[in-house]
Amino acid sequence: MNPIRDPRLHGLAAANSSVRLRAALAVGTDPGPGTVDALLERCAVEPDFFVRDMLTWALTRLPAELTVPKLCAELRSGRAQARSQALHTLSKIGDRAAWPAITPALLHDADAEVARSAWRAAVVLVPEEGRAALAAELATGLGRGDRETRLSLSRALAALGDAAEPVLREAADSSDPAVRAHANATRRVRDDPEAGAELAVDAAKRVAALGPDRNEDAAC
Repeated sequence: MNPIRDPRLHGLAAANSSVRLRAALAVGTDPGPGTVDALLERCAVEPDFFVRDMLTWALTRLPAELTVPKLCAELRSGRAQARSQALHTLSKIGDRAAWPAITPALLHDADAEVARSAWRAAVVLVPEEGRAALAAELATGLGRGDRETRLSLSRALAALGDAAEPVLREAADSSDPAVRAHANATRRVRDDPEAGAELAVDAAKRVAALGPDRNEDAAC
């Protein structure tokens, strides 16, 4: 089907989000190489979460050799949503050929949603020999950010398993109480995701409020 004449692609830009959702579903149900650019363009500007998720699904239905290079190119976009959505889609595709495109700049992106998306993608794409270095890079963010950011970082580090233990052990001895608390909460998330989630969300804030001379384990 000629993408220029494909009515489904026009539907991706409709004013009504339900129409856009159906258009993305239709494209993903019967994808074609000519739809990749239109899907990526819409990902960069789509305001509705559910439509964005359907756009990602549609992209995962296409061959990775078509989508991954273009998604990696999107990581250099000046638009934060384009970077974030590309990272999210790469994590869903899971092709480790994309790993070199997950740069430190993305892991520390000024936009929190981009950074969180980069952490999730990195954990999926990193090769075994790179897990310890990734953990060390991520651990530099311990104790920083809002509740959602801290929890996302805890989950990413927890997903790295034993590779993250040395940096978490070191962070647990930090002179910064927020870093100590976040490191200890992250270890709890790793050991018990259900029980640890609440700790990862709240512990660092509570301990920082107590001050550097208080025991953060008491606050947890």
